[in-house]
Amino acid sequence: MIVKKFEAETMPLAMKKVKQEMGVQAIILNSRKKKTKGIFGLFKKIRIEITAAIESGPPEAGHKVSEKDVPPRTSAGAGEQQRKETVRAPSSDPARAAKEEPETENHISTFLEHELNPEILQEIRREENEAAPFWGRMRDHLHKGITEIPAASRPGDNKYIHLIGPTGVGKTTTAAKLAANAILDDNLSVGFITTDTYRIAAIEQLRTYARLLDIPMEVVYNLEDYRKAREEMKDKDLVIIDTAGRNYKDSSYVSELQKIIDFEEEADTILVLSMTSKFKDIETVYKRFSEVPLHSLIFTKMDESGSFGAAVSLAVKYKKSVSFVTTGQNVPDDITTLPLSELTEQLLKEIETSE
Repeated sequence: MIVKKFEAETMPLAMKKVKQEMGVQAIILNSRKKKTKGIFGLFKKIRIEITAAIESGPPEAGHKVSEKDVPPRTSAGAGEQQRKETVRAPSSDPARAAKEEPETENHISTFLEHELNPEILQEIRREENEAAPFWGRMRDHLHKGITEIPAASRPGDNKYIHLIGPTGVGKTTTAAKLAANAILDDNLSVGFITTDTYRIAAIEQLRTYARLLDIPMEVVYNLEDYRKAREEMKDKDLVIIDTAGRNYKDSSYVSELQKIIDFEEEADTILVLSMTSKFKDIETVYKRFSEVPLHSLIFTKMDESGSFGAAVSLAVKYKKSVSFVTTGQNVPDDITTLPLSELTEQLLKEIETSE
């Protein structure tokens, strides 16, 4: 296999270099943005770097690419597997393939740049209705996936909400926003439970919110404490359980959560993720936390995100509803419900304007 890196100012230009040198049968292993050194650290520019591979040398001049020219996918590590899913699958009609290729490849490049799941792009390439434009097939595919996702429950539908997720995504602030809105908008009685005993600052932060909202709070260290705390708050309409945010790569993290929280009890367990993360990163987080029953997702930092592709891709792939998105640090204002269909439309408009 021949592996080579290509750089250009934009994704389409980089893809053009790949096709010119390696042909349309090239496999895209990875793409990333990188900064040039500039002058004395100033005037840095963003460039796109693509890592591509082919099984053998580029096609000879005048050679027409057919399906047998496309190399089979090979494993090169989990981190690169998703990019490999964008392997080119030319049409069986060479004339048609030649006509479709530039526009389709430009669309694929743009979708990849906006962190859309490469597996979705592969599915679109394989769809039978090739007469429809790639862009239209993508829109239909995403919206069809959304219709298969069950609606998210609302705070109060189930008495207990577990907020779980990696460190730094804003679970504690999200807990405060949910509590404040449940009190102010729905007139519910609310209580807090926290299992985040790893950071004293986290306990104090939640305690401050509890005082401001005039609601009870319990700190628990084990499963027995957890059950006692729930019993203490049995008269509440809604109890929000904030959990510790730790390195999700630690294999013991989820098992430790299961020793403290009874996930089998009737409750909504919501995975909190940052919208600023890449798709492959949040998918890794999702797979780690899927060891416990997950009911829906909350995406934070929408105001800081450059694209919604990763969020939409994860929800569609794993058929999980998005309960809320947060758009800042203000409590209780910066949280809202945003139907996945609307989030998808925003994504598509964002991509369309960038092409």
